[in-house]
Amino acid sequence: MDWRLAEAKNRLSEVVRLALSEGPQRISRRDDAVIVVAEQAYRDLAGEEPDFIAYLMSGESLEDVDLRRDRTPLRDVAL
Repeated sequence: MDWRLAEAKNRLSEVVRLALSEGPQRISRRDDAVIVVAEQAYRDLAGEEPDFIAYLMSGESLEDVDLRRDRTPLRDVAL
């Protein structure tokens, strides 16, 4: 359903109820528009993103990488 901004502000509870029960609600202001959707519908569209730790753990293993510091000097410095 399409709503004008002023009407949507006055009837926000109804806009939210309709978004939850019937689907997305479009609110327009001059040449701009936004869509109000239920949270679950948004998650279905956007997809689940893993949390940061899960993202890091899903990467390549660093087991075989040598992480020891190289202590050789890069250049001679006269002090």
